[in-house]
Amino acid sequence: MKAWQVHQYGSPEEMTLDEVDKPSPGEGEVLIRNRAAGLNFFDILQAQGKYQSKPSFPFTIGGEVAGTIEAAGPGVGQWSPGGRVLCLTLGGGGYAEYSVAKAARAFPIPDGMGFEEAAAFPVVYQTSFFALENRARLRQDEWLLVHAGASGVGMAAIQIGKAFGARIIATAGSEGKLTFCRQLGADHAINYRDETWVDQVKQITGRGADVIYDPVGGDVFDLSTKCIAPDGRLLVVGFASGRIPSVAANRVLLKNISIVGVFWGRHADENHGYLSETHKTLTKLYQEGKINPLVSAKTPLAEAPAALRALANRKVAGKAVLTMP
Repeated sequence: MKAWQVHQYGSPEEMTLDEVDKPSPGEGEVLIRNRAAGLNFFDILQAQGKYQSKPSFPFTIGGEVAGTIEAAGPGVGQWSPGGRVLCLTLGGGGYAEYSVAKAARAFPIPDGMGFEEAAAFPVVYQTSFFALENRARLRQDEWLLVHAGASGVGMAAIQIGKAFGARIIATAGSEGKLTFCRQLGADHAINYRDETWVDQVKQITGRGADVIYDPVGGDVFDLSTKCIAPDGRLLVVGFASGRIPSVAANRVLLKNISIVGVFWGRHADENHGYLSETHKTLTKLYQEGKINPLVSAKTPLAEAPAALRALANRKVAGKAVLTMP
């Protein structure tokens, strides 16, 4: 089978498309014939050696795929060959024609959802649901400020926040992406390149945002502490800006705000059954038309480095996926 291999840490362009042996599923695992694979920013970090997970060389990046069950390992009873599934892959391996996943991390594709949309579904929607439901306890009519609203996680946060009945402000860096955020359901969209965005949030809300969803970090995090409401929750989702920020404790004290970590992967590892139950909830929201993964870029597997470069250069709105024939 064909798979993109990282032989040394570096840019996406340094990966090679190699012919490798098709993997075999072990105890409690399934083998997936991939039809699509979701692209995520952490894929780039892993190829660069900047992610917390560092597999042995050579390795294949990619954490989410959609396709059909090719084979099931010992102890797997709930899946049979041909079943349509979306999966969180086992230690990466998504940028390939076949991937292995734990059976407990393979879920049925909702009726009416295509393979490309299914590959864009698990990581960003699971992450954003965990952030807004478990960590922020977002309530109806609260103000939710979503940074990087046109990104994959931002898209999911806007849609899930709207499903929860929140009022949404999204930030993005271009007029096209601001329009995209409004189409997703954002009540207001602000260009973060405008130095007055903090004041605009205050003006719109009257007291600041009750919950701030921040996958960016850096200056965005710093400025968010100036437009958060008293008793607000600032969600630390990631550091796409490249700078891990710190916060003045007196600002936390004076506003009674909470700085809340969002480490979905750890929570999923430590709470058996969480992923499955969340997938059922997300499937219901999808079937009700309240959430929908929007894929703006579909690239053949052979062109994966170019697709990752577009993601790194912030040329993607919503999600990007690789497709396999």
